[in-house]
Amino acid sequence: MKKYIIYIGILAIGILLGWLLFGDSSNTETIHSQNEVSEKKQMWTCSMHPQIMQPEAGDCPICGMDLIPAEAGADGLAADQFKLTKNAMALANIQTSIVGNSTTEDNTIKLSGKIIENEEANTVQVSYFSGRIERLNIGFTGEKVKKGQLLATIYSPELFAAQQELITASSLKESQPELYKAVRNKLKLWKLSEKQINQIEKSEKVKENFPVYATVSGTVSEKLVEQGEAIKQGQPLLKIANLNTVWASFDVYENQIDLFKKGQDISIKTNAYPNKEFKAKVSFIDPVLNTRTRTVKLRAILNNSTNEFKPGMFVEGNIETAKLSEKQAVSIPSTAILWTGKRSVVYIKSTPNEPVFEMREVTLGNAIGENYEVLEGLTNGDEIVVNGTFTVDAAAQLRGKKSMMNNHEKTEADKSEAKNKDVKRLTVSPKFQEQLRLVFNDYINLKDALIIDDSKTVMTNANTILKNLGKVNMKLLTKTKAHNHWMQLEKVIHTSASSIKQTSDIKEQRNHFKELSSHLIIAIKTFGINKKVYHQFCPMADDNKGAYWLSKEKQVLNPYFGDVMLKCGEVKETIE
Repeated sequence: MKKYIIYIGILAIGILLGWLLFGDSSNTETIHSQNEVSEKKQMWTCSMHPQIMQPEAGDCPICGMDLIPAEAGADGLAADQFKLTKNAMALANIQTSIVGNSTTEDNTIKLSGKIIENEEANTVQVSYFSGRIERLNIGFTGEKVKKGQLLATIYSPELFAAQQELITASSLKESQPELYKAVRNKLKLWKLSEKQINQIEKSEKVKENFPVYATVSGTVSEKLVEQGEAIKQGQPLLKIANLNTVWASFDVYENQIDLFKKGQDISIKTNAYPNKEFKAKVSFIDPVLNTRTRTVKLRAILNNSTNEFKPGMFVEGNIETAKLSEKQAVSIPSTAILWTGKRSVVYIKSTPNEPVFEMREVTLGNAIGENYEVLEGLTNGDEIVVNGTFTVDAAAQLRGKKSMMNNHEKTEADKSEAKNKDVKRLTVSPKFQEQLRLVFNDYINLKDALIIDDSKTVMTNANTILKNLGKVNMKLLTKTKAHNHWMQLEKVIHTSASSIKQTSDIKEQRNHFKELSSHLIIAIKTFGINKKVYHQFCPMADDNKGAYWLSKEKQVLNPYFGDVMLKCGEVKETIE
């Protein structure tokens, strides 16, 4: 009994000591854990403006879009790297591919191309006489026709008169055989058969409507007329393609031309029949280089009697060659590329076994089918995103990483803002301010026209700016510094307004408006116009470099995008 009492006592003392030693630590850990949860409280951001971070859901203060949850960044990564979860990868169907060149093993060159119609087998069905289409028997493109099939029925006043001439000439064929022969030949030129001509002559009845028969068999690739339409002699009615044979057309890089020759064996595959391989021979290599794409066309003829190939299908061709050029072009699919102004970017997978990505700028060369040649930025073996690229870019924006929209480089807009901050107000006469205010009012009218995409009014307002700019009296500026400053500003404002006046292209007008705004902002801040002005900014204008403008109202109405993103922007400064 004493032994049990001793054991219970030891156990009680142990529990007491454990509480004294570790109880406080446990409480501390609990508090620390609560603090961590508090620190990791959900933040909200804008998909278009990732610099926006707010503790609660709501609208973006710049563009008004609904805010979305911001994900926490991954630790232990480089500055421009970010990690996606496997679940996000699956939901967005993000796929990657290893960058390679246009060659494969065993001296085989892989080419991209597509199926096109065999031009040698194409026919244009024309009308041999003028008139009106009373009935068109072809209802849709893609319809099959056979040689001799009735295509249309045409009413022709000329043919009506020629039939009457034949009936009259047939009664005179004994006395005037030459006239009779000439009338018959005239009808033959209009593709009437001997049987039709004899029937008219025998019945002595004039037909009002004449049939047009197909001269070849094939598939209607294009309808060129409609029922009831008036037509002229020789006018095309239908385009008929004979698809019993088709062409597989491929693009060949300029530096690969010497690897190919007519008669080479080519193995062709298509996504429609992934398990089938079609054999053919190179039938044609274009002798003329396409100067835009720097490629030549290579062609092979395919038997299509079973109608397996459809014009427009993408195909892949493999040709074995005895030698390979030393430097083969690296190419990537167009789905991997994001274009932003002059920049082209892709996303590479930085870690082979982890979904870690980062943006990479590339220099593109020629477009080859659905691929682009990469001159700089990628090497063979790089793993890039080829599907779901926009989703990956959005993830980069949310994490504030380098992305298509967030270049992390000092833009012209940044430089302009820094320059504007250094502008100091000069004291000038109220009369000079009043004249400058007239120019500003014209600028506002021009800005409002840009908002509604009215390029003609923009040109008119630019001309008005030039007129009122010429009325600004520099003699009102008594100080040398103000006088010289205005001379410089007046010159660049005049140049920008003149450029806007000379083009009706709204895109070009907006480019010049950016320059006009930057100069007028300095003028308003330097001299003042005795009126409150709002200095506004859009980070997405000028190919995501950002651009400024002036407004009389605090409300943002974007002149660089109009209805597309009318409220995208913010007030950077109020110029008193």
